[in-house]
Amino acid sequence: MMRFTKMHGLGNDYIYINCFNQTVHHPEALAVAMSDRHFGIGGDGIVLILPSDKADARMRMFNADGSEAEMCGNAIRCVGKYLYDHGLVRKNEVTIETLAGIKYLSLNVHHDRVETVTVDMGEPILEGLKIPVNVDMTPVIDQPIQTERSEYRFTAVSMGNPHCVIFVPKITDTMVWEDGASIEVNPLFPRKVNVEFVTVNSETDLSMRVWERGSGETMACGTGACAVLVAAVLNQKTKPEATVHLLGGDLQIRWDPETRHVFMTGPATEVFHGEWPDEP
Repeated sequence: MMRFTKMHGLGNDYIYINCFNQTVHHPEALAVAMSDRHFGIGGDGIVLILPSDKADARMRMFNADGSEAEMCGNAIRCVGKYLYDHGLVRKNEVTIETLAGIKYLSLNVHHDRVETVTVDMGEPILEGLKIPVNVDMTPVIDQPIQTERSEYRFTAVSMGNPHCVIFVPKITDTMVWEDGASIEVNPLFPRKVNVEFVTVNSETDLSMRVWERGSGETMACGTGACAVLVAAVLNQKTKPEATVHLLGGDLQIRWDPETRHVFMTGPATEVFHGEWPDEP
């Protein structure tokens, strides 16, 4: 039997597996089986919490379709909470190894439980071919992209994973579900892309919905919220610190003008524990 913990960051829910004391042999297939919301546990994917020789722990994450992703801002907050609350790491400053590099977490602990986490997400990648997007510009701003329904203008940002940020007056279901799905697999993005539709409420307030690469629309995306704030600053729409409203709740995002690092603060919530019969 495989033990797991269901957690979420603003409704962006994953199934977390402690690999300090158990082994997952086929994470791609396991992600598909466990993530199914009708025949499995239900989630946006699975996250493996592993030992690391470079940091306090290492995380690997697999989307609901079995594809591996470099990073997830909501998931890494939950990893920080899991490590502290379950006694694997008992300190307030934690390092996590990811495919997007080592990330630094500050844990806000109340009554011996982590309530919120601030993550140093590092410096955004703005060079087009490194994001990657097939546009040889730095930064990639106000570029056209066509779907069957509409033409949009996008800004591309990588927070260790690629994002296509589109500012619109009003976000609709059709935009997200149809155009987001279309843009995810557009040949402009050789590794596919996460798509954010954004409305600017004020210079310190943004609303967004996200179509995530490999998962579809999710309740929240931490790297996406960081990319949105960076894109808004690049397009002179907001200040370098803002509240970003997502379907699952709010994140506080700050792009430090000196270090150029992006900082994300938000909650992490543990839902339940369980056992999975075996790997598929």
